[in-house]
Amino acid sequence: MNFLDMLSAAERQNGSLLCVGLDPEPTKFPAGLKGDANKIYDFCARIVDATADLVSSYKPQIAYFAAHRAEGQLERLMEHMRRVAPHVPIILDAKRGDIGSTAEQYAKEAFERYGADAVTLSPFMGWDSVAPYLKYHGKGAFLLCRTSNPGGDDLQNQRLASVEGQPLLYEHVARLAQGPWNLNGQLGLVVGATYPAEIERVRALAPTLPLLIPGVGAQGGDAAATVKAGWRGQDGVSTGTVIVNSSRAVLYASSGDDFEAAARRVALQTRDQLQAAKPT
Repeated sequence: MNFLDMLSAAERQNGSLLCVGLDPEPTKFPAGLKGDANKIYDFCARIVDATADLVSSYKPQIAYFAAHRAEGQLERLMEHMRRVAPHVPIILDAKRGDIGSTAEQYAKEAFERYGADAVTLSPFMGWDSVAPYLKYHGKGAFLLCRTSNPGGDDLQNQRLASVEGQPLLYEHVARLAQGPWNLNGQLGLVVGATYPAEIERVRALAPTLPLLIPGVGAQGGDAAATVKAGWRGQDGVSTGTVIVNSSRAVLYASSGDDFEAAARRVALQTRDQLQAAKPT
């Protein structure tokens, strides 16, 4: 089963558009785990166990593991997720972007070492920095398109005078991903939840691509507006789905011993809110 099939199946089975981002920060861990980087796996695995029937995907952010020399714990976590939630795809949030020969190594890291189902990429260096990932049959790749950080305007919102119609850079990325770069139907786009009007614009340019949308929850993105802007479908079946990521709001819903129950409660509330926002 390829990434898009897994995503569709998880969306149906769990009735969910929610992606839980796994961004472990030991200083924010609950009592008993707090401050201990050796407990990253334990914390994340318990979050997964509490939410596995509520999500359409998980998104571990590699920097939060590498910063604590916890790549081995990430490998264990990937194995744990495949064991307890084999129907839920895993998006490795790495935001890689480098020349072809180096990209081949990054692709090997994501798909062979960690066994991810998809990865996030920066398209800034062009097609040859993306192509090595697409050689992995059935795997997905999400290109940064219109990100939620304020500095995204510095490049993404600039017009390309050399391209017909002078599109904004993020619009050009969306067109490339929907069109000539999407050789095997493996691409998706990253669009921030803080820009619902631009989510709608990206959806118009890329009507069938999955959109990975961070920024809901702690970053202030509106869940209902995000779904209305980006999800497309009929009779509850998506033709252009969204993957709405929430990280801190779920992970750190409680600093006490009830953190798993609190994480599940917030994930359930968010899942239901996203489902209710689907256009009819």
